Amino acid sequence: MKPCKTMKIGCHLSASGGYLAMGQTAVSIGANVFQFFTRNPRGGAAKPLDKGDIAAFLDFAAANGIGPILAHAPYTLNAAGAETRVREFAEEVMADDLDRLEHTPGAMYNFHPGSHVGQGAEEGINLISGMLVRILLRWLDAHGGKLPSTTILLETMSGKGSEVGRDFAEIRAIIDATESKLPVRGNTLGVCLDTCHIWDGGYDIVNDLDGVLAEFDRIVGINRLKAIHLNDSMNVLGAHKDRHEKIGKGKIGLDALIRVVNHPKLKDLPFYLETPCDLQGYRDEIALIKKLRSGS
Repeated sequence: MKPCKTMKIGCHLSASGGYLAMGQTAVSIGANVFQFFTRNPRGGAAKPLDKGDIAAFLDFAAANGIGPILAHAPYTLNAAGAETRVREFAEEVMADDLDRLEHTPGAMYNFHPGSHVGQGAEEGINLISGMLVRILLRWLDAHGGKLPSTTILLETMSGKGSEVGRDFAEIRAIIDATESKLPVRGNTLGVCLDTCHIWDGGYDIVNDLDGVLAEFDRIVGINRLKAIHLNDSMNVLGAHKDRHEKIGKGKIGLDALIRVVNHPKLKDLPFYLETPCDLQGYRDEIALIKKLRSGS
C-alpha cells in the first residue's frame, strides 16, 4: 500500500512577530502551512521587511516541511471600487505585496476580487482584470519578461452585497480578461476556494460535492485550484452572507468538511483554517481533521 501523502493544513496566524515566529507557532500547533495578512487588514502601511528574519524562517521552513505560505491581502483592497483613489490604493498595495513576497519564493497571494458598489458585475470584472494586467505588465517589463514567483489567487466569494466572484463564472471571467492581455502565460493566476463562501453562495458541498467540483472544473478548470479555506458556516445554503463558524459547529458540518479534505481532487491541496478560534482552538481543529483524514 502506498504511504499517505502528508496533509498540508494550517490556519491564519498573526504576522506581528515576523516570519520565523509564525513558522514556530505553526509547528507548535501541528500545522505545516499558514496564512497571514501582508499588512494591517484594515489599513495600508506594511512593516519594513526584516531580511534576517526571512532568512531564518526559510531555513526553519525547509527543516520542518512548512509551505506553501499564503499571504492574504488586506480587506480594504477593492480593485472594483467606484472611486479612483480606492482603485489606486488597491493597485499600489498589490504591487508592493508582490514585490515583498519575492523574498519568500513559492508563496501564494490571496485577495478578495472586490465589490462593484453598484457599477455592475461586468464593470467590476473589467476593473479587477485591468488592475491585474497593469501590475503584471509592469512586472514583466521590470523582470526581463519573467512572471512573479508568487501565485495570485482569486478567492471565491459568498455574494454578499455587490461582491464580484460570487460564482465560478465571474472568477473565470476575471482570469480570461487578464490573461488575454498578457504577452506570456504561466501559472500566475489561480483560485482559493473558501468552503463557507461557496456554501453561502449556493453551491451545495454537503449533498453534492462531486457536482460542485465538476462545475468548477468545467467553468474554471480544476488545475486553477491552488488552496482551500476550510471553514464551516453560520448560515444556511445560499444565504449570501459571510459568517465563518468553527469546524463541525455550523450548517456545513463536520462530515461534509471531512469529505472535502479527503476528496481525491482536493486532498493534496493546502488547507487553511479561518475559523473563529484562538491558537488552542486551531490546535484542536487541526488534530481533529488529521485524525479523520483518510490514511492518516
